Amino acid sequence: MMKATKFAVVLMAAGLTVGCASKSDITNLQTQIDGLKAEQASIKSTADEALSAAQAAESKAGAAEAAARRAAAAAEETNSKLDRMFKKTMMK
Repeated sequence: MMKATKFAVVLMAAGLTVGCASKSDITNLQTQIDGLKAEQASIKSTADEALSAAQAAESKAGAAEAAARRAAAAAEETNSKLDRMFKKTMMK
């Protein structure tokens, strides 16, 4: 019976010690978690901004490509007209 009482006292003291340390550890971990959540929110915001900028750049690149294709077609048409005019002049 005496051994059981001593064991219970030792177990209770160990439980209190671990309990206090655990509460401190939990508080520390919660602080770290809160910091990580804030950092994650900042990273997500930056990623969203980067995505928006990339989408705008893609849109501008598409518009530039379309303009370049129109310019190339206009240049080709102009070259064809000049060739026809040159051939007409040479046949006279």
